[in-house]
Amino acid sequence: MSFRIERGLFKYDLTDHHAVLGIPVDADPKEIRKRYLKIARRLHPDRCASGSAVEKQLASDLLSKLVNPAYEQLSQERSRAEYVAILMQMGRRLIQESASVELYTDGARQLASAPNINHLYQSAIANMAVAQYDSLQQVLENIAQISELNVVYLMRNGGKNFSPSPPNTASPQTHGSTSSSPLTSPSPKNSTKNSPSTPSPEISATGQYIRRAQELINKNQLALARVELQDALKLEPNNSCCHSLLGVVYLKQNQIKMAKVHFDRTLQLDPKDEQALAGKRKIEQILGQKPGSAKSAAKLNTGTKQPNKSGGNGLFGGLFGGKKK
Repeated sequence: MSFRIERGLFKYDLTDHHAVLGIPVDADPKEIRKRYLKIARRLHPDRCASGSAVEKQLASDLLSKLVNPAYEQLSQERSRAEYVAILMQMGRRLIQESASVELYTDGARQLASAPNINHLYQSAIANMAVAQYDSLQQVLENIAQISELNVVYLMRNGGKNFSPSPPNTASPQTHGSTSSSPLTSPSPKNSTKNSPSTPSPEISATGQYIRRAQELINKNQLALARVELQDALKLEPNNSCCHSLLGVVYLKQNQIKMAKVHFDRTLQLDPKDEQALAGKRKIEQILGQKPGSAKSAAKLNTGTKQPNKSGGNGLFGGLFGGKKK
């Protein structure tokens, strides 16, 4: 049996693995595994022992063709980071096409115009997940509804408030009716002006990339932060703040050579940039050499990843905290 969903991210030829598992886009590994095990138990043959042959086959197909591939993609750090980066790029693409984005559920439309979406989005996903696999015949419809929420979240996370176009027809092919996503949490009041999801119009496009990258760095989502900063540099190749933050990202990823490249570029543009100066000192500290020595410079040019000796406080703790030796 093959499955076809024509709403949400699926409409754009992208399998929405997060929707399949009923988890938010920013779910962590523990949350992903916990949710997968719960669904796998629900679809296990022993659980369906009392069902019909058709129901058993449907459960088996859902597990093997949707749930297992979703977990395989999201359970590995590298593949998950690459996939989420693709989602972020898709969100930016949809922002450019927002006039043509169609939403079929009240929940997704409500999310599109909410002043602050983060709590509402998380609550909506959690509520949908409760009964997502209770009725196997309704699973594809539930996945479609969650994927619509993910579309809105990705666009709003990219800084876009929008009014979706009303759908021209009934909901595209899924199993079950087009009921609304259960949003039980009230929309926050308008006391959250210029929240991270609704940036001020005075902030430039590059500034929005930088702001999102800084938030991702704080969450240690380094691969996504790097994508944001690289996109920012396409707009402003000589933005010293972008180069400095990229140096931070590469240094936290133990990519010493790339970190040095961006710190050096930062200091060419702004010789007094404290973050870049601290980053250069940190690189010398990692290599165990005196700043400016020829031997140290030679090591920096090898491109070899060095072990992270910054301790448990992360880069910023290592750069700006702790005692000097």
